[in-house]
Amino acid sequence: MFPLRDNIPSRRFPLMTILLIVVNVTIFLSTALLGPAANRVVLLFGVIPARLIRDWHQPLILSTLLSSMYLHGGWAHLLGNMWYLWIFGDNVEDRMGRWRYLVFYTLCGIIASLLQVLSAPRSTIPMIGASGAIAGVLGAYLLLYPKARVSTLIPVFYFIRIVWLPAVIVLGGWFLVQLMNGLATLNVVMQTGGTAWWAHIGGFIAGMALLPIFRRRDYQAPPSWPDRTYHNPEIRW
Repeated sequence: MFPLRDNIPSRRFPLMTILLIVVNVTIFLSTALLGPAANRVVLLFGVIPARLIRDWHQPLILSTLLSSMYLHGGWAHLLGNMWYLWIFGDNVEDRMGRWRYLVFYTLCGIIASLLQVLSAPRSTIPMIGASGAIAGVLGAYLLLYPKARVSTLIPVFYFIRIVWLPAVIVLGGWFLVQLMNGLATLNVVMQTGGTAWWAHIGGFIAGMALLPIFRRRDYQAPPSWPDRTYHNPEIRW
């Protein structure tokens, strides 16, 4: 399943979400221009579990928990993360306010990285990407708007269907996939490159746990929010 958009409008302009996307894209493009030297940037600013556990008391090593969130390994990695942030981030920012949202996003990313480190403490492979922080946004969105409708692309053999699904199915299904894959990696002795499943799991749970602290109590929903039931349109080609 791949989400395309949701049916919840924002009351405020999502400035912080857009700034996060701009910063991530800018850093990715700047790093890409370095060519082969980009690998050194990843080694220096990515989270390496074995190094973090060994040298956690060194500020530069500890700071990789933050810097790693703004590095990506390729266009697919970057665009996938930014797309999810664009769809779901504006509504979470709307419910928290810009600066609370930024702190929330950062904390979710840090917690996500720490759980991934604990799941593979001897790994020497750098961990990068905003997916842990964005998973926190997804967890918060699920609690805030479980009945929201999400236009979702679903490939079925040679056909592609686009249907409106409840957020609880789209995001709950996403989390289930992360959890199943994460559990499958627990028995793996040799860690290789790939998806940081436990970072996704940790970020998602952190987002749900931190939401009560960061959500604004004085928030009022716009009267224009749709409350009608959506049909399931589909497109095939």
